[in-house]
Amino acid sequence: MTTEIRVPQLPESVADAILVTWHKRPGDAIRRDENLADLETDKVVLEVPAPQNGVMGAITAVAGSTVTSGQLLAVIEDAGATAAAVPAPKVAAVPAAAAVPAPERSSAPAAVAGKADDSRLSPSVRRLVEENRLDPGAIAGSGRDGRVTKSDVVEFLDKRKSPAPAVAAAALAPRAPKTDGPGGRAGPPSGRAERRVPMTRLRQRIAERMVQAQASQALLTSFNEVDLSAVQELRARYKESFEKAHGAKLGFMSFFVKASIAALKRFPIVNASVDGSDIVYHEFYDIGVAVSTERGLMVPIVRDADAKSFAAIEREITGYAARAREGTMAIEDLTGGTFTLTNGGVFGSLMSTPIVNAPQSAILGMHKIQERAMVVDGAIVARPMMYLALTYDHRIIDGRDAVQFLVAVKDCLEDPGRMLLQI
Repeated sequence: MTTEIRVPQLPESVADAILVTWHKRPGDAIRRDENLADLETDKVVLEVPAPQNGVMGAITAVAGSTVTSGQLLAVIEDAGATAAAVPAPKVAAVPAAAAVPAPERSSAPAAVAGKADDSRLSPSVRRLVEENRLDPGAIAGSGRDGRVTKSDVVEFLDKRKSPAPAVAAAALAPRAPKTDGPGGRAGPPSGRAERRVPMTRLRQRIAERMVQAQASQALLTSFNEVDLSAVQELRARYKESFEKAHGAKLGFMSFFVKASIAALKRFPIVNASVDGSDIVYHEFYDIGVAVSTERGLMVPIVRDADAKSFAAIEREITGYAARAREGTMAIEDLTGGTFTLTNGGVFGSLMSTPIVNAPQSAILGMHKIQERAMVVDGAIVARPMMYLALTYDHRIIDGRDAVQFLVAVKDCLEDPGRMLLQI
């Protein structure tokens, strides 16, 4: 008796997925709920779990192919089935790196384990590394303290599969310097190599949405600046007690989320969206927080953020950031949202014009905190200043509303007591 393995039901907004890699080969033993394959959608990487114990049977979808909801991927034989009864594996069914000669396969995981500290790899990452016979030391880690995450491994496999080895080696080989003839001087170096790498599905989706936003909305950006002295003083005073009481660090993002919500309540048009010829006013506050990963930008949603405490918001954002870097974000975490915050300041950006995350109508850009000379009560003093940028859809948001929204955010941050007293 066999059990079919099919593509899980994809969300309505996701048409198809790429089968990135198989973690099992025909004949391999399988445990229930074990991850058999990774599917990359335009938003997240999904796992295909085994529905029961058994033996891997025939694989019908090769790595790198495009698959849709319900499509047959493989079959699982009963646990009593013998490996001899399983059809021979197709060469393309697993990445080329997995095709290790039989005598070497049993020692490959041990060799990999010897090249890196397995204690720094999560179980899912370790399994992916061992099954593809990879050296973790060769993979750039984007996690905390340089840890290798699941998305790092998937990205590494994508890059390795893209160029043909012989062509890539020839293209990247250094060329001999040109000379003017026998005994002549060497000409300028000609290191003009190129390599072509296909976009990941996530990068394709990001590009598509950026172009869509620019083409379908009348985008305009307004700027202001905010003195973060009061916020920094509060953080310094309560940082340790806050962490002890709530188990979360007191960062800047919770202040900006709360300040944005206070401003959105005063100017509800900034929290609205366009649907055909209608304006939809959202009477809830699902705030998107942009998170940068090695695979691209993701925007997880803090839902009903107005009803959550500073600590709850900090914990949720920290959890989202960790899951985004590990490649374990769920599609539901990225769906919806009425307003977005993006922080380019963590990369050193002093000023930028962010692009609206459609179908939302506005996005607030945060930037680097920099001490600048400011005139306060007639005296020149150094203050920690940040430029704020609000990009908005000018079809429904007037310049007056945008500017006053920024002023409201500025007022809340320069006097945080306003957020507590709701004034």
